[in-house]
Amino acid sequence: MSNAFYKTIYLFIICLFLFNCANKGRPSGGEKDIAPPVIIKSEPENFSTNFSGKEIKITFDEYIKVNNLQKQLIISPPMDPAPEITPLGSASKSITIKITDTLDANTTYAFNFGNSIVDNNEGNPYPFYRFVFSTGDYIDSLSVKGHIIDATSLKPDEYVSVMLYEMDSTYTDSIIYKKKPKYLTNTLDSTTTFSIDNIKAGKYKLIALKDENQDSKYQQRSDKIGFLEKHITVPTDSLYTIKLFKEEADSKIINPRLISGEKIAFGYEGDYENMKIQITSKVPKNFSYRITKDAKSDSLYYWYKPRLKNTDSLLFKVTNNNYSEDFKVNISEQARDTLIVKGTPSGSINFEEDFTLSGNIPFKRRRNNKIKIIDKDSINIDFKSAYDSLSNNYILKFEKTESNRYYIQVLPKAITDFFNNKNDTLNYSLSTKSFADYGNIRVNLNNVTYPVIVQLTNEKGEVKVEQYSSKPEPIDFKHVTPSKYYLRVVHDTNKNEKFDTGNFLKNLQPEKISYYPEMVEVRANWDPIIDFTLL
Repeated sequence: MSNAFYKTIYLFIICLFLFNCANKGRPSGGEKDIAPPVIIKSEPENFSTNFSGKEIKITFDEYIKVNNLQKQLIISPPMDPAPEITPLGSASKSITIKITDTLDANTTYAFNFGNSIVDNNEGNPYPFYRFVFSTGDYIDSLSVKGHIIDATSLKPDEYVSVMLYEMDSTYTDSIIYKKKPKYLTNTLDSTTTFSIDNIKAGKYKLIALKDENQDSKYQQRSDKIGFLEKHITVPTDSLYTIKLFKEEADSKIINPRLISGEKIAFGYEGDYENMKIQITSKVPKNFSYRITKDAKSDSLYYWYKPRLKNTDSLLFKVTNNNYSEDFKVNISEQARDTLIVKGTPSGSINFEEDFTLSGNIPFKRRRNNKIKIIDKDSINIDFKSAYDSLSNNYILKFEKTESNRYYIQVLPKAITDFFNNKNDTLNYSLSTKSFADYGNIRVNLNNVTYPVIVQLTNEKGEVKVEQYSSKPEPIDFKHVTPSKYYLRVVHDTNKNEKFDTGNFLKNLQPEKISYYPEMVEVRANWDPIIDFTLL
């Protein structure tokens, strides 16, 4: 046969091969792997007794990674120093735990990994893996269970630590500030329930912490806390409810310092309203002072005059109930603040709202005859005034009608500040909407012990409007801005007209707050009536 014939056959075979390849289609790759990794070996075995080693190795059937270990891993009882755990961030077929702490005798230890162990390819978690061992002859098998609620919010925080402190001869209430607990668990991020497992029989104090710096100790300034008033005895079949709350910080002054001419900032924690700042340095007879609170930060400002020449420091004593501390504040010659007066609100004003003039320097004198309010028809509007010296707010109260505009003029020298500065002409313009632009709500309360505070809040828990009630009566919220609100009732047990939080050292729980089960929608020109039976 000729060479041309063989070339034809050869080209035919190549074309046939390419055609078949083109019609095979794209491989599917198979079904997605959803199976978690499998443990094939651990050294020593899980739930071993008489453990005396320094290393634990857990081996899987595939490559795994350990994610978010700082939040997910709970070691109970805690180890100090913490063990070294590898790998962190990289893939491996095993987890190695190197123990550097001296372990207690006859104690059951548990490593709760949460959902931190995932396979390397798909991220499938090995859910809630626990490695348990005992340094004694047996594994402790008792449990304490319950759930977490929040004192002020409907939804508790995520990653709440739940702790058991052993109430032996060394226990004092202050131990939660200094030492880690005997047993520890975590609610993680998807549930409010908890279970502290593998504990021994005994008497315990049950504590919950939103542990911000994750040191398993209570830091009042940053952490929320919850506790049971009485101790618990294990074994127990009870389910415990712990209410988490933020304590009011103990009264304290922080780092007082001169920040401008004759103005000293006293940073504070806790209660500021009863804070008394007394100068103990020798001062001239014409010395005077004022104290105001910063509107945004936790600072009290101590204003004084005259300027003290040939003086480089001032001495103060600050007291507040059981708190007392002396301070020395260095002073120097600095420029004084310039008077700035602001008016709020701006633009629109609600029918129930007052107009406020606030200043950055304490007001010394206000002259109502130099302040004028007129409406859109140039009619003079009468007003009453009040002054809050701590917030340095000058409040103007006046009747408002719907769909009106009000012009407020503050003439020169209407306001004189502490340093005898005076204002220039100030003009403000405000308008009201129609009544139909707002909603009105009537709340009828049932099964109530008075007095109570009835509040409408937004989703962040910020109070938008509230009313105090000391007797059975309808609660009317008028001219409410259309939105969705949470309706809640604060049970004012001590009758001081405010919500009081709890205190661990005083064994006090926060005042109870009852939430209406559904969000309340306020619509324009709509007047719903809500019957709220408190449980």
